[in-house]
Amino acid sequence: MGKRILLVQGHPDATQRHLCHALEDAYAAGAQAGGHEVRRICIATLDFPLLRSQQDWEHGTLPPVLAAAQDGIHWAQHMVFFFPLWLGDMPALLKGFLEQVARPGFAFKGEGNAFTAKGLTGRSARVVVTMGMPAAIYRWYFRAHSIKSLERNILGFVGISPVHETLVGMVGNLKQKDADKWFARMEKLGTMAS
Repeated sequence: MGKRILLVQGHPDATQRHLCHALEDAYAAGAQAGGHEVRRICIATLDFPLLRSQQDWEHGTLPPVLAAAQDGIHWAQHMVFFFPLWLGDMPALLKGFLEQVARPGFAFKGEGNAFTAKGLTGRSARVVVTMGMPAAIYRWYFRAHSIKSLERNILGFVGISPVHETLVGMVGNLKQKDADKWFARMEKLGTMAS
């Protein structure tokens, strides 16, 4: 039986296609071939404000443009986030999106302790990150700090588990044969919904 998969494109540039988009397309092709149902969110095409206070996060209104995103997250059994590493972290637009959609009442249930009131349990995720440096340097020297923060402090905090990662390094020097290998890997992961 197929899974319900939500692909979240976190590249903030909507003016042109990037490697993140091609990786997403390969994953989607594999998922559809594997009998999975796929939905997509492209954050760069959404116009929403950044949160500026705890009060707004806890009691403010979700921007209407993000209602479909919350519906997609609620619908999904597996989510895949695609984004480039910018200044050692996810782009600000992706972080702003996550802050908006992961509100109390949705990502956290009830009035209980946030550690026990996780609202998005039962979902798994994969994080696919492109970067200019070698992935091994980011993983071992920099200890993949921002990816670990996303996995632990955002996704894990709302109950999404397990979370796996795919790091694609040296994208500025990526030859077509190497890109094709990454596309094949994404397609295989999509087929397995992993």
